[in-house]
Amino acid sequence: MQVLSPSDAAGNEESETLSEHVFRRIQAAIVRGDIAPGSKISEPELARTYGISRGPLREAIHRLEGQRLLVRVPHVGARVVSLSHAELIELYEIRESLEGMACRLAAERMGRAEIDDLRQVLETHERDAAFQAGVGYYQQEGDYDFHYRIIQGSGNQTLVKMLCGELYQLVRMYRIQFSATPNRPRQAFAEHHRILDAIAEGDGELAELLMRRHIAASKRNIERHYQGDHTPSTRGEK
Repeated sequence: MQVLSPSDAAGNEESETLSEHVFRRIQAAIVRGDIAPGSKISEPELARTYGISRGPLREAIHRLEGQRLLVRVPHVGARVVSLSHAELIELYEIRESLEGMACRLAAERMGRAEIDDLRQVLETHERDAAFQAGVGYYQQEGDYDFHYRIIQGSGNQTLVKMLCGELYQLVRMYRIQFSATPNRPRQAFAEHHRILDAIAEGDGELAELLMRRHIAASKRNIERHYQGDHTPSTRGEK
């Protein structure tokens, strides 16, 4: 887990509170897997590590619970979420359905400038060193995330709230955690391009179908990991 010294915190932008900064650092550590799934969260230890009082830390922990990255266990306290096999498959079933819908709406609603921006996102992904080496896929969040941009482009604020809000970091955690099968980064990149082409052509039906297939392929990779009892790595694209 990467730590934040008091001097680091003091030098942060004035517009960002210490609680916000600590929240983002802990969030990133959980999503990347630096704090392992199932790990117990010790408030005294984190307070010492980050050089803050328990009040701001508890505020950050509460927000992480809201993102479903932490769960409160009776008589134990907060732990990093660790979804069961069944829960993870359910999460991907939700993604397959809702992101497919978002992709169809994006094909119907995204303007030319938005589509050009989305194409630039894929160009950024292609230049990533890990992708070029064939060992992973670009994993930045928000505007650099292909899936995030499509959901935003759907124009459906309920979908945006669900998929870019309350579920977003949990989904990212498992997208990062599970490595792809050999050649999967290249396959995922090609699938992204086909999805983008369908969006650019305004073909909502095809865009939805391609997105559903794309996420279904990721779900099958997860199934194979569980069947083979493989240990997840941290660079696969889902």
